[in-house]
Amino acid sequence: MNKSELIEAIAKEAEVSKAAAGRALDAVLNCVTKALKKGQGVALVGFGTFHVKNRKARKGRNPRTGAEIRIPAAKVPGFRAGKTLKDSVQ
Repeated sequence: MNKSELIEAIAKEAEVSKAAAGRALDAVLNCVTKALKKGQGVALVGFGTFHVKNRKARKGRNPRTGAEIRIPAAKVPGFRAGKTLKDSVQ
């Protein structure tokens, strides 16, 4: 499912226009992004938790040359599925 299909599904489920569903989806995604930028997590009970992971610096290899390279430490977004979501997928 891509973003436009998701907007269409939200509009149908919530019985609102596609434009309103699109604005709502964009607002949710912007809020989650802003919280993660601040280093905060976003917990949606039953669905899951968005959080920031700290990835350590490590060594890697350039696949083209085989030369060893240093990969710097980074902060990356993560998601941990909640129990209700996990159970509904099984």
